[in-house]
Amino acid sequence: MNRTNHPFWVIVNKEISDQVRSWRFIILIVIITLTCMGSLYTALTNIGAAIKPNDPDGSFLFLKLFTASDGTLPSFVVFISFLGPLLGISLGFDAINSEQNKGTLSRILSQPIHRDYLINAKFISALIVVGTLLFVLGFLVMGLGLVAIGIPPTAEEFMRIVFFIIVSIVYVAFWLNLSIFFSIQFKQAATSALACVAIWLFFSVFYTMIVNLVGKALSPSEFATPHQIIAYQKFMLTLLRFAPSELFSEATTTLLMPSVRSLGPLTMEQLHGAIPSPLPLGQSLLVVWPQLTGLIAATVVCFALSYASFMRKEIRSR
Repeated sequence: MNRTNHPFWVIVNKEISDQVRSWRFIILIVIITLTCMGSLYTALTNIGAAIKPNDPDGSFLFLKLFTASDGTLPSFVVFISFLGPLLGISLGFDAINSEQNKGTLSRILSQPIHRDYLINAKFISALIVVGTLLFVLGFLVMGLGLVAIGIPPTAEEFMRIVFFIIVSIVYVAFWLNLSIFFSIQFKQAATSALACVAIWLFFSVFYTMIVNLVGKALSPSEFATPHQIIAYQKFMLTLLRFAPSELFSEATTTLLMPSVRSLGPLTMEQLHGAIPSPLPLGQSLLVVWPQLTGLIAATVVCFALSYASFMRKEIRSR
C-alpha cells in the first residue's frame, strides 16, 4: 500500500490541515512570531553590550541572538519557555473530546482502521506542526541575524542552535501529550483546557514558591559544614527539577552558553585547576543529558497514559 494512502497517514494529513487552518493556531502563530521578532530586535540592539571583556562566550556571537536581552523584552529562549507550553496545550486540549462531542469519533472508529491509529495520528500531526514551526522560527532568527550582523555562525554554533530547537520540541511535546491526556479524560474541551493551564500555572508560578518555602524551612544553620550546605543545595535543585520548565531552562542555558560547565554546586576541590573556557558541544550535551532524559521520560509517560486511556475508553455513537 502506498504510504500516502495508508489510513494512518491519511488521518495525519487531515489533522495537520485542520490545525494549520484553525483561527486559534493562526492567532497563536502571530503572537509567537511577533514576540520572537521583538526579542530578536532587542538582542540585535544590545548585542554589543552583551559581549563583555574576558567573556568565555564572547567568541560565540551568534548564540547571543537567542540569549541577549536588555530587560525590556525577554530573550528568545525565555519566550519559547513561556509560550511553548501554550502552543502544545492549544493543539491538544480538544483533540479527542471535540471529536466525541461532534459525533465524528464513533464514525471514524467504525471504519476499518486500527483504533490506535487515531491517537497516534493526533500526536504525530501536532508534533509535525510544532517541529516545523520551531525550526522555521529558529532558522528565521538565524537568517535575520546573519543579515544584520554579517557574520555567519560557526559549525558548532549552528549545531548548538539545532539541538536547542530539538530540546524545545521535546519540551512542547510534553505539554501536548498532557493536553491530549486531559482531552481523553474530560468530555468538555473547556475543562481539559483549564486543567492544562492550571498545571502550567502551578509549575510556572506556584511550584517555585512552594520550593522556596520548603528551602526556608530546611535551610542549614550558620554552623553547618560545607558538605551539609552542598547537600542542601543539591536537594533544592532536585526539587526544582521536578518542574519541566526548570529542566528546559537548564538544558537550553547550557547549550546556548558554552561557558556553563556544571548545573549543580561544586566544591573548591572540584574547581581547582579548572580553566574558564567554553565547553565543546559534546561535553555540553553530556552535561544536559539528565535534563533531556527527564523531559523525554515525562513526555513518554504522558503519551503512554493517553494511549492506554484511549484504548480502554468506551465510545458510543450519538
